[in-house]
Amino acid sequence: MSRILMIGAGGVATVAAFKIAQNTDVFTEFMIASRRKEKCDKLVEDLATRSGLNIENKQEKDGQTHYVLETKPAPLNVTTAQVDADDVEQLKTLFNGFKPELVINLALPYQDLTIMDACLACGCNYLDTANYEPKDEAHFEYSWQWAYKELFEQAGLCAILGCGFDPGVSGIYTAYAAKHHFDEITQLDIVDCNAGNHHKAFATNFNPEINIREITQKGLYYKDGEWIETEPLSIHKPLNYPNIGPRESYLMHHEELESLVKNYPTIKTARFWMTFGQQYLTYLDVIENLGMSRIDEIEYEAPLADGTGKTARVKIVPLQFLKAVLPNPQDLGENYDGETSIGCRIKGMKDGKERTYYVYNNCSHQAAYNETGMQGVSYTTGVPAMIGAMMFVKGIWRKPGVWNVEEFDPDPFMEQLNKQGLPWNEVFDGDLEL
Repeated sequence: MSRILMIGAGGVATVAAFKIAQNTDVFTEFMIASRRKEKCDKLVEDLATRSGLNIENKQEKDGQTHYVLETKPAPLNVTTAQVDADDVEQLKTLFNGFKPELVINLALPYQDLTIMDACLACGCNYLDTANYEPKDEAHFEYSWQWAYKELFEQAGLCAILGCGFDPGVSGIYTAYAAKHHFDEITQLDIVDCNAGNHHKAFATNFNPEINIREITQKGLYYKDGEWIETEPLSIHKPLNYPNIGPRESYLMHHEELESLVKNYPTIKTARFWMTFGQQYLTYLDVIENLGMSRIDEIEYEAPLADGTGKTARVKIVPLQFLKAVLPNPQDLGENYDGETSIGCRIKGMKDGKERTYYVYNNCSHQAAYNETGMQGVSYTTGVPAMIGAMMFVKGIWRKPGVWNVEEFDPDPFMEQLNKQGLPWNEVFDGDLEL
């Protein structure tokens, strides 16, 4: 028996739910909670329809809906509930009622700390896919969550940070390389290419607010013990991606670099690269120039809804308004073609000789949609979140404290990547191009 509570009902959560339903030898009791309960119910209905599963039972009780899905090898009991993840007291009430063994946080990065606080108060273990980011500042780093390490240790609870793809699989790839192929790693480049086409003029592949905040930040990379800051997207070069070819790749700040250089101190250079099409960058430039990427509140005169023609001063955050008018990333999958390619290009020493190693996954957007109704970017994050939960439930990744994924044994996770839809490939002693 395992009781898992997942917060979130977006694209990543949808993929994670599909994968949990495919692994009922591990998962048996599953709650999905979000600010809007109807999204959770739709997720369950879509899961049943797309997977060809019967809903054997459906009952309403105390504002929650309880489903029994006819999965193999055992039925999956699913409960949906409403919760505001910004409200610690609401979270505590939910956790104390369901008593989950593990909380999977697939909500917004702003909510990491409130969910961790509730986990500590209720004796729940924790897993997420992205590190904390304050709502009023486009800035992310692990310090806020690492500060919880002693609290989780004292409570005998485990917190697993950054268990998506990047961060997540990128760290596990690095740990696997360090364990099997290197005596020391000296250079790490994480390369993330989306060569898909969603046939929209402009859309983001995950939450637009989080996506645009991340991309418009200054770049940051690690060299010889120092962090070097760059202007946003100012450093770029073409890199070749398997089955895709050359794509212009831009140096960005990404959180897993912070933990990886700490956990692998022989690393002298660590960078993160992501591809963007020129049309995307043009739209992004316009959005910034128009002030629509701002995250501070502005006031404007808005007509009242009473039909009187009167107006009132109201406050909005431009980027949150932009999010409301952009395409929903959950709706991109049906017409999305092409694939992603994400991996680690690593240089280091083995038996006194320099060697290179490239480990990567290519994920088809259409294959991801056919299986889950979501596009490949959601798929590549949702599958690792489920595998991380599996590692915890099986007792493979379970120790008190706050940990990044590379601090656990990578081998069983790597084995599950091949089984759960994200198979990996290796290139030894090739040209890293970096």
